[in-house]
Order: sequence, then structure tokens, then C-alpha cells
Amino acid sequence: MRTIISLTPSSVVASIAMVVNLSFLLLLLFVSTFVSSANAKATVSISPKTLNRSGDSVAIKWSGVESPSDLDWLGIYSPPNSPHDHFIGYKLLNASSTWRSGSGSISLPLTNIRSNYSFRIFRWTQSEIDPKHLDHDQNPLPGTKHLLAESEELSFGSGVGKPEQIHLAFEDKDNGMRVTFVAGDGEERFVRYGEGKERLGNSAPARGVRYEREHMCNAPANTTIGWRDPGWIFYAVMKNLNGGVRYYYQGWSEIHSFIARDVYAEETIAFMFGDMGCATPYTTFIRTQDESISTLKWILRDIEALGDKPALVSHIGDISYARGYSWVWDEFFAQIEPVASRVPYHVCIGNHEYDFPAQPWKPDWAAWTYGNDGGGECGVPYSMRFNMPGNSSEPTGTKAPPTRNLYYSYDVGSVHFVYISTETNFLKGGRQYEFVKRDLESVDRENTPFVVVQGHRPMYTTSNEVRDAMIRQKMVEHLEPLFVENDVTLALWGHVHRYERFCPMRNNTCGKLWRGSPVHLVIGMAGQDWQPIWEPRPNHHPGLPIFPQPEQSMYRTGEFGYTRLVANKEKLTVSFVGNHDGEVHDTVEMLVSGEVISGSKEDTVNTVAASATLVGKAESNVSWYVKGAGLMVMGVLLGFIIGFFTKGKKGSSSGTRWIPVKNEETWYWRSEST
Repeated sequence: MRTIISLTPSSVVASIAMVVNLSFLLLLLFVSTFVSSANAKATVSISPKTLNRSGDSVAIKWSGVESPSDLDWLGIYSPPNSPHDHFIGYKLLNASSTWRSGSGSISLPLTNIRSNYSFRIFRWTQSEIDPKHLDHDQNPLPGTKHLLAESEELSFGSGVGKPEQIHLAFEDKDNGMRVTFVAGDGEERFVRYGEGKERLGNSAPARGVRYEREHMCNAPANTTIGWRDPGWIFYAVMKNLNGGVRYYYQGWSEIHSFIARDVYAEETIAFMFGDMGCATPYTTFIRTQDESISTLKWILRDIEALGDKPALVSHIGDISYARGYSWVWDEFFAQIEPVASRVPYHVCIGNHEYDFPAQPWKPDWAAWTYGNDGGGECGVPYSMRFNMPGNSSEPTGTKAPPTRNLYYSYDVGSVHFVYISTETNFLKGGRQYEFVKRDLESVDRENTPFVVVQGHRPMYTTSNEVRDAMIRQKMVEHLEPLFVENDVTLALWGHVHRYERFCPMRNNTCGKLWRGSPVHLVIGMAGQDWQPIWEPRPNHHPGLPIFPQPEQSMYRTGEFGYTRLVANKEKLTVSFVGNHDGEVHDTVEMLVSGEVISGSKEDTVNTVAASATLVGKAESNVSWYVKGAGLMVMGVLLGFIIGFFTKGKKGSSSGTRWIPVKNEETWYWRSEST
């Protein structure tokens, strides 16, 4: 029997619609399954999910990255809900030896910045490199269009409230010591201290302060990319200390100790340097300073070898190089804590802490000198995170609180230490000038026969720091007469990332004694690796050194390191310690009689007449700006081509990156702004 099916037009349309709908649903299911499967392949995990304290490491593992590229990268985020382009740092996945398989792992030590972390993996292609979206070194910043995977949140087990970033400083009174630390909340805290770990019977209240984003003066410090909550900064003063005695203190789980200041100590010991910065375990928007790790390693070695002898650290400007990226300050203080929790850590302000376009003191002759080197911080983090002796301050002219820690002094043993600011008014008639004048005139040379003055920008240097030529002239005109008239022993400067020692100097001329002719040292070699060239020989002829060493310059080198000062009533000795081996490479002795004793200059170093100027002449600036501009253009082009692909500027901190002393032709390394 034959069955006849009758199809009406309406039933045909309905059947076709049903088939189309079914096919569409199947297609959606296929696409959804395919996409979900593709997305599910890339995963990232962390272990552990909780860290105990700053410096502990997290292992970050990923897998399932299809067709891995050497541009794939891991973003580090805090807070964890930050926008994709608001990372605090990143690592290329090719940092893992197994990255080509689509799987790998990276271990990162992290600093507690009072919020959780998260980690994200991105795909970035050559076609997406944006030549206008660059970091501070003119390398392209990674793109964030293609998110492959995101981790769970990482927290710190102690919570955000645990005090960290502990550092000491002398207090105004001789028998006090100030301790500063950071916590995530403003709850009242106390520091217990005493002469034994089990005898912490004294208590000092800790006062909490903070600063806000609106206090920042410019980008990036006041932008959502650069700003992170700085937490609460606490100050406590441990009082009525006996000089030269070891004290233990605690306001957290760990117990630390220090030797109280002894103004009558038979021996004074200090570790002194400038321009150190800090290292980070990731690449970020600005260059960080791997060499700072070695500097602190050798200083810590020296401190531990002292036993119960007191010492201090002097860091003369360009402190963290945060330049508006606030978490870099956290990285810096976490890095120095092993040193700064044991000995007082004293500072003076540099251009990278302060300079901003609207700064109140910017005379016409300094228009080329003061720019935006502070990254919009206008001295606020520096002023709040440190608390030096004295009460010097200057208004910022903005909503920001006054800039502090500008100029001050103290005595330790046979040495009177003076700190000045080269970023604010130092001219005759100003408040700082009057302070320096009164201070130097009031020094008791029976108790402190040696006077050491420290500031950031140098009064003398043989580097080609043309931008600062006028400020050097003004320093010679206004400050040097005070140094000469009051028999300053030693003047220490940073800013130039070299070590250089001069003869006893007065008005650009060598003297025989330090009395009336202070010895000048440039000590900005502690970490930052932008190396300015030496001042080149005018009208260079083949066969002659390009960078001749004037006779006033007794020793100079491009090696990283720090200086060690040791003084008693009869003699003050300064030694330069090189980071590549931790050994002394230069020494100068200043006797109380005024005599200066030092090693002879290298025979292989060519010199020019002692009449050659070290201060720099303003009328030559324009030609050097033109030449400098040409070098900068070439540098940008070369840096863009090789910088991104090599990614070699940070390298391994254990590598040898020092420059030989004797070969002047190799001293040209990088020519950039300090």
C-alpha cells in the first residue's frame, strides 16, 4: 500500500525553517565549543597563593599557549583589578627555557605594596608594535589586545597592615634615633626598644602620615598608571640612648638592632654614594638599577664585619629613581631594609626626587638645568618617606606639602657632616645659604676637626655635563667661598654616574692642603648606568686621547661602587670600593694638619694643563646642545632598533659591567641625561 504525503506550502516553509534553525544551533555549538576549547588551552597558575613577607617568591606556571611567540608576555598587576595597560611590570615568556613548548614557569620575588597581585598572559605580535607607545628607554611597551589567561589573586599572609620598609636616621638630639616604616593602615603603633632582645622595656609611639594622588604635581605621578596607594608612613623616636651601645627594637614580628650614635666616638665610619636606585625582578616603564644589588651586598658585608662599631650610610641624591611610578619607592625601601634597619640611612635631595616644571625656584640661568626629572613627584615621596634631622623646608607652590629634608647637619666622632640641596635656592641671601654659613662658622674644630659637605649636583666634574655648566659656576661663585673660608675638608657630589677624585681645589686650581682648598669627590656610581662621557678634547687630533684627564682629576673610573669613610682625630680616609670585586681601588687620606696623601696618578693616563677649566663655560653651551641633540637623535634610532630586540640592558646582575680605568677610549658607554 502506498502512503501519499501531502505537502502544503506552509509545511514546507516550516520544515525548512526548522532545518535552518537546527543547523544554526549546531554551528553555534561548534563555534562555542571550538572557542572555549581554544581559550581553555592557555592557563596560568601560581604557587603559593599567599606570601609571608616582601622578598618571598611566587612560582608562576603556564601551559597551553599555542604557537608561542617571543613577544608573548606575562603582566604583573597590583591591585589585581587594574586595567590591562596599568601593569606594574612584565616579563617576556621567553625568560623560561621551555617557552617554545607553550609551557613554562617564572619565579618572582615580590614586594608587599599593600594590595593583592594577579598575573596575566598576553599575545603580542610584530604588527602591533606601536613606535609611539614607548618606555623611558624608548623601547615599545607591550600590547594588551589579546589576553590568553589570567591567574588567581596572590596575597600576603601578614595582610596589608604589617609594618615593613624599616629604616633609621639620626634625630635632632644626640641621644635619639628615629625609625620610619610603612603600613597599610593608620592605626596607632608603638616601637619597643632596649639593650637586650629580652629587655625591650622602653616604648616609643609611632605617628602615621600619608600623602595623596592630588599632592603630585605632574605626570606620571598623578596619573592612574603611575599612582599606587603609598600606605601610611610612621615615625617613632627612640630616646635617651647611651652612645655606642647596641639597642634592639621591635614594632613587628622581627627584632632589629643598631648602635646608638656616639658624638665622642674615637672612630667615625660612613658608607657614601649617590644615584643608586633599585632593582626590580621585572621590566617596568622606567629603567631600574641592577647594580644597586652589588652595592648593597658589599656595604652589608662591611657593616657585618664592624661588629659593635657604629656606622652610617649617606645617599646623596637620586634615591630610588621612581620618577612618578610610586611602587618603585616600595621596591627601593624593601631592598635597602637589611642595611637601613641596622645603621642610619641619610639622604639629600636630587633632581630625580624633585624637579618639576612649576618648581618655585627656577632662575633664568637654570632654565636648561631644572626640568621634569622628578616625574611629577615634586619632592613629596622623598619628603614624607624620609625624616632627616633639622626642620628645613620650602613650599612647593602647589597643593603638595612643603619639600623637606633639604639641608641639615650632625656630628659623629671627629666629623661634622653637612647636607645641602642643589635643587632649591643656594644663592647668597637665601635661607639655605644662611644656614650653611652659620653652620660652618659654628663648627667646633677641637671636637670635629674634619668637615664633610654633601650635595647632589657637583661643583667640579670632568664629565661633559654641559646642561649643568651654569649651576656649577653659581656654586663656585656662592658656595665655594664658604667652603674655603671655613676649611671644609671634603666635598662629596653625585649626579654624574662616575667616581672621580680631585686634588684640593679652590677656584678651579689645585692647592697643596685641604685647609682652604677642599678635596672634591664625585661619587654617583652606586647603581644608575646612564654614563655621561668625559669632557672631550677640543679640536681633537688623531693620536691624542679624546677624553684627556686634567691634572686636577687625580683618579676617575666608570666602575660601579661606593666610598668608605673612616676618620679619627688625626686622619680622615676615603676609599673607593669597586662592585666587580668588592676591593679598594682608590684611597685618599686627609690629615688634621691639612696635608693630603693619595696614590699617584696612573702613568698611562694622559693629562692636560691644570689651568683647564672644570666648571664649564656658559658661552659654549649652545654648540654642545646642538651636538647633544644630534647624539640624542642617533641614540633614539639605534636604541629603538636594538634595544627592544636584545632586551639586554638589564641582563644578569652578576655580570661584569665595569669599565677599565686605564683605557680612556672605552669610557664612552652611554651619553644621556643624568
